[in-house]
Amino acid sequence: MPQAKTVEKEILVHAPAKVLRDLVLDVDRWPALHRPAVHAEYLERSETSARIRHWAVTDDRTVRTWTEQRRFGADTITAVVESAELPYVDANGSWTFEERDEDTLVTLRWEFRTSDATVADTVRAESAEYLASLKSAAEERDELAELILTFDDPLFIAGSIEDVYAYLYEADKWPDRIPHVAKLELEETVPGIQFFDMVSLSPDGSSHSTRSVRICLPHRKIVYKQIQLPTMLAAHTGHWAFAQTPEGVVASTRHTARIKPDMVSILGEGTTVQDARNHLRRVLTANSMGNLQLAKAYAEERAGF
Repeated sequence: MPQAKTVEKEILVHAPAKVLRDLVLDVDRWPALHRPAVHAEYLERSETSARIRHWAVTDDRTVRTWTEQRRFGADTITAVVESAELPYVDANGSWTFEERDEDTLVTLRWEFRTSDATVADTVRAESAEYLASLKSAAEERDELAELILTFDDPLFIAGSIEDVYAYLYEADKWPDRIPHVAKLELEETVPGIQFFDMVSLSPDGSSHSTRSVRICLPHRKIVYKQIQLPTMLAAHTGHWAFAQTPEGVVASTRHTARIKPDMVSILGEGTTVQDARNHLRRVLTANSMGNLQLAKAYAEERAGF
């Protein structure tokens, strides 16, 4: 029979309470700030509440998803988990923010019922990791503004949204379709959730390996996050988004990359963070727009153009 459990963790952060509250509420940013976070979507939203669906990795081949209802006050955020693929039920959480001079004490509390004796330890460890990510993001916010690069590149395609989506969804076919992909091994044990290992070729002929997770939302969006990263990056997330128009499809690619400042020297002696940002913008845009151009050719050929 499930037993009631409570887990409470706290952390002192050198940042104002408002900064921390805003960070907790800004779930779109968390994939670049917190290792397990992959994606979050607002299902409903107002000034005082939000209903959010989350996707997060539990290891390098498993994604957990849940929906929660959040309500926000000036110094407290509460959450009720409505549906989840979780080893517990009746979960309720809260974040409280108590200012102490120039610091803020953040307390994260979860109450739930479970039949698994190990779950409380898991929730305790996950809460500690979450608070550590929150502390880092708040205290290093000025530096992160320079280290995190986000951009979008759109392309109009005179074809069907189904064909554009299918081309990018079928990642197992990329070694035959996309020139810079040398090898790709795909796993999709849960429909719409993909993990793959990919070997990519750089323009100079060198190669690098990455492992990614993708959340595939048919004909709307394909979200990805690299969970084994290139040397220079602390995080790399993004998506392909598809919007139907009367004339065809606007497909866009988004990248969010977080640079490791102590690793930019791999691009050459004297490389600055801005140099690394310029390099990433150029290389990632070239790869993604190349992929979109191939998807465009595929969809437009199937449409008879």
